[in-house]
Amino acid sequence: MELELRHLRIMCAIAELGSITKAANTLGMAQPALTAQLKRIERTLGGKLFLRDHTGTRPTALGLLVLDRAKMVLPAVSSLHDEAARLAQHAGTGEPMTLRLGSATGPMLGALLQRLGTTHPDIHVATHTSWSANKLADMTAEGGLDFAFVGVCGDAAPPPEPGLRWRTLAHHPVFVLMSARDERAQQNEVELGELADERWCATPGDGCFGDCFASACARSGFTPRSLYETDVLTCIEMVESGHAVVLCQPLFHEIPGIVAVPIAGNPLSWRNLVGWSERGEMGPFAAEMIALSRAVYGELIDRRPTYSKYLELNPGYGVDYTDAGVR
Repeated sequence: MELELRHLRIMCAIAELGSITKAANTLGMAQPALTAQLKRIERTLGGKLFLRDHTGTRPTALGLLVLDRAKMVLPAVSSLHDEAARLAQHAGTGEPMTLRLGSATGPMLGALLQRLGTTHPDIHVATHTSWSANKLADMTAEGGLDFAFVGVCGDAAPPPEPGLRWRTLAHHPVFVLMSARDERAQQNEVELGELADERWCATPGDGCFGDCFASACARSGFTPRSLYETDVLTCIEMVESGHAVVLCQPLFHEIPGIVAVPIAGNPLSWRNLVGWSERGEMGPFAAEMIALSRAVYGELIDRRPTYSKYLELNPGYGVDYTDAGVR
């Protein structure tokens, strides 16, 4: 006899209810039939799966092993059925498929939309932007987004929303935007301590970046005068006027009169991630989305010759091609 999904469901029902009689009632089977089926399953697997005594029915060591695997297999198969049904139903309507993307990562979204328009012109893409990585994760877990592109500080974990899978796309040092009129902006890098008297700006976000920035400043011997959280346009205006410097990713779009300068020693870094729901209908598209997103990051780096040259001397940064998941 070959082990089938229905056999795993039988085992799960017995383990959950702690009784073969109760499991038979729940499954709509006669108790003798369920007992006989359990014996056939045990013969197939080569050992006893449950012990019965006056306290009820409890799994053996072999039973626990099989149940552990069943709890992974059954939800995965159920998710596959749901996804296939939704995609088949959608295909039957003749309408274009909609891909819903949420982003808090700045420069890559526009480039990714261009790439998707070329590779998948039949897919309609809807976007949602937010400063909050946690909000985007919540929307993805609840089914409001298919993919969330977020950033996290250094080695920090992604938003802890249950049911989401994450992959790292790129890892970048944090640079500082300075007015081109500032003599320090002409240096190959600037010491963080040289900026002790500056006002600071950054775009808003959740996570630990503010605390990490304060810690980096403390290690350099100063406390930052201020860290204004504001929109991108205001940040640019503050830098252009010479009233502030701005923390940024090195992929920041180049603007005349403004220079992105590396911070000596790379005291701050930023990881760009993509997340998706394990039960979302776009799960099968995740591998392609990861590949497209990494390609986009590679193209953006190629368009930033200063950063490309920087990466030659700092090979630990750039696009991350590892396939290991992030939790």
